Amino acid sequence: MSADDEIRFRPKPGLVRTDVPKLGKAKSFLTQAKKIARQQSNSPSRSSSPSSPRSRSKPSTAGGKAARASSGPGLKRGRGAVFVRSRALSGGWRHSAPGMRRVVVKTRYVQSAGKNGKSAAHLRYIQRDGTARDGERGQLYSATEDRADGDAFVERGAEDRHQFRFIVSPQDGADLTDPTAYTRDLMRQVEADLGTKLDWVAVNHHNTGHPHVHVIVRGKDELGADLVINGDYLANGIRERASELATLELGPVTEIEQSRKLSAEIDQDRFTRIDRAMIGEADDRFLDLRDMPADPRHRFDRTLRLRRLARLETMGLATEHAPGIWELGERIEPTLREMSERGDIIRTMHKALKADGLERDPATFQLHDAAPEVPIVGRVVDKYLTDELGESLTIVVDGIDARAHHVPGIDPARVEDVRIGSVIKIGPPDTAQRPSDRAVAAVAEDGIYRPSRHLEQARFDGRVPGGDYEGFVDAHVRRLEALRRAGIVERIDADRWRIPQDFENRAAAYDAGRNRQGSVRLLSTLDLEKQIGADGATWLDRRLLSGETSDLSPSGFGQHVREAMERRRDHHIDRCDAIRQPDGRVVYRRNLLGALREREVARVGAEMAASKD
Repeated sequence: MSADDEIRFRPKPGLVRTDVPKLGKAKSFLTQAKKIARQQSNSPSRSSSPSSPRSRSKPSTAGGKAARASSGPGLKRGRGAVFVRSRALSGGWRHSAPGMRRVVVKTRYVQSAGKNGKSAAHLRYIQRDGTARDGERGQLYSATEDRADGDAFVERGAEDRHQFRFIVSPQDGADLTDPTAYTRDLMRQVEADLGTKLDWVAVNHHNTGHPHVHVIVRGKDELGADLVINGDYLANGIRERASELATLELGPVTEIEQSRKLSAEIDQDRFTRIDRAMIGEADDRFLDLRDMPADPRHRFDRTLRLRRLARLETMGLATEHAPGIWELGERIEPTLREMSERGDIIRTMHKALKADGLERDPATFQLHDAAPEVPIVGRVVDKYLTDELGESLTIVVDGIDARAHHVPGIDPARVEDVRIGSVIKIGPPDTAQRPSDRAVAAVAEDGIYRPSRHLEQARFDGRVPGGDYEGFVDAHVRRLEALRRAGIVERIDADRWRIPQDFENRAAAYDAGRNRQGSVRLLSTLDLEKQIGADGATWLDRRLLSGETSDLSPSGFGQHVREAMERRRDHHIDRCDAIRQPDGRVVYRRNLLGALREREVARVGAEMAASKD
């Protein structure tokens, strides 16, 4: 190449383009340091200071936005934002660092928990029997009280806008010396991070394989303002603090201990850390493990993956196309999570049945995703929160069909009086027509419903409790408004609604589509043993009089009911309430149920009179 060829390139700058973004002035190191210092400072920013022009142009009022903005650092991003930024600057969260003890923290934000009974119901069920270490009722405690008053806590938070709920579950929770002290240390650290005192209560649970703690925090800070917590702090900050405390007490996780824990996950039917690592390393679901690493640690990781893949292959979740070339199943994560949930449910059912001295074949377990289509009659063997952060309940029923049923998503209000041992009937959602819909259809003329006409008729009939006729008609109008949004009725004007001919059926179908919770009917609050010798009328008596036994299985709870009915029949014969005929038939006295009710009322009245003397 000649010298001319080397220098023949000549730059030819063109016109300056107007669409090129202008570069800002480079910031000095001092300016950047001051900005970071302001972000980490506990003092209000200059824009929120009383002397700033913005503050003078928008005077702050009590409870106003300006007051909230200047009341503390980072409130626009939630309390704990300063801690989150410090972790971002220092290289990320530490709870995943080598040697740290693993802690799972689940959080939930509940709106208006104190106004609709959610808070009281949640406290009631996390303190249920069997959750303490000794199998007794769970004990509520707080930062200063070993026996906290749950009713007082609910009363203090009755007007709160929201409530926070946490479940803190250390992987090595069984090794902690005192879970209560651990929780108090954690909440003190959280208060320091958030810059405010918290009003909280907690309950320790030992009813699962991993001991855990339920913590409920009011949605108010120490000044009475709404408590707003940074989302990243909720997701990672509490977990990091809990991990630090567990590591401080139990010491860092050694490599031998970590290897032992990972090896224990190979054969587990759940989504494990090994699975998560393989999904992250896979290229379009393919994993190449042909090369043998030189590093002993990496060789161990490869062995873990190969053994786990062999296990997943037996489950149909992985395929080996060639030696060392594996393909992960498309639904590996959701399938493993479903298997883990199903395994937890089966273990819970086993434990509940075993507590009553019962043994059932897992093949007889029936897990319902929603309300059962065929009614279930049986004895309640367990009742617990479906989601331990929520309010809906799960009921385990030992049915008369010799099956153990697991029915989730039950409204607590429907099973308020249901106890362990009670006999209940769970069926499909109630699709009965509402009285309000029947009233609207009756008042409508030629397909037009008039609230004014309904008000006149209600006043003429005079059957509205309390005489609130306007409120009575307004309730029907609100029902029509809901049905209008569903496209069932049409509002013509303020006093005219167009009602279809099949209005009642369509309204009932609308309710059935929205209501996925099963209907629950309490048949007896007494267990079978107490019903046998009871003075009053019982569920066994109603079955004896009906003579229906075809739905009772020859095993399980159905067999127990058959035996209890025989003993109850003998009890009536001994009390001369029934006579056995020569042909073996049993004839009961006339109006047996009414006589039993009167007998029970007389006994209770005598006991009350004796207690007053």
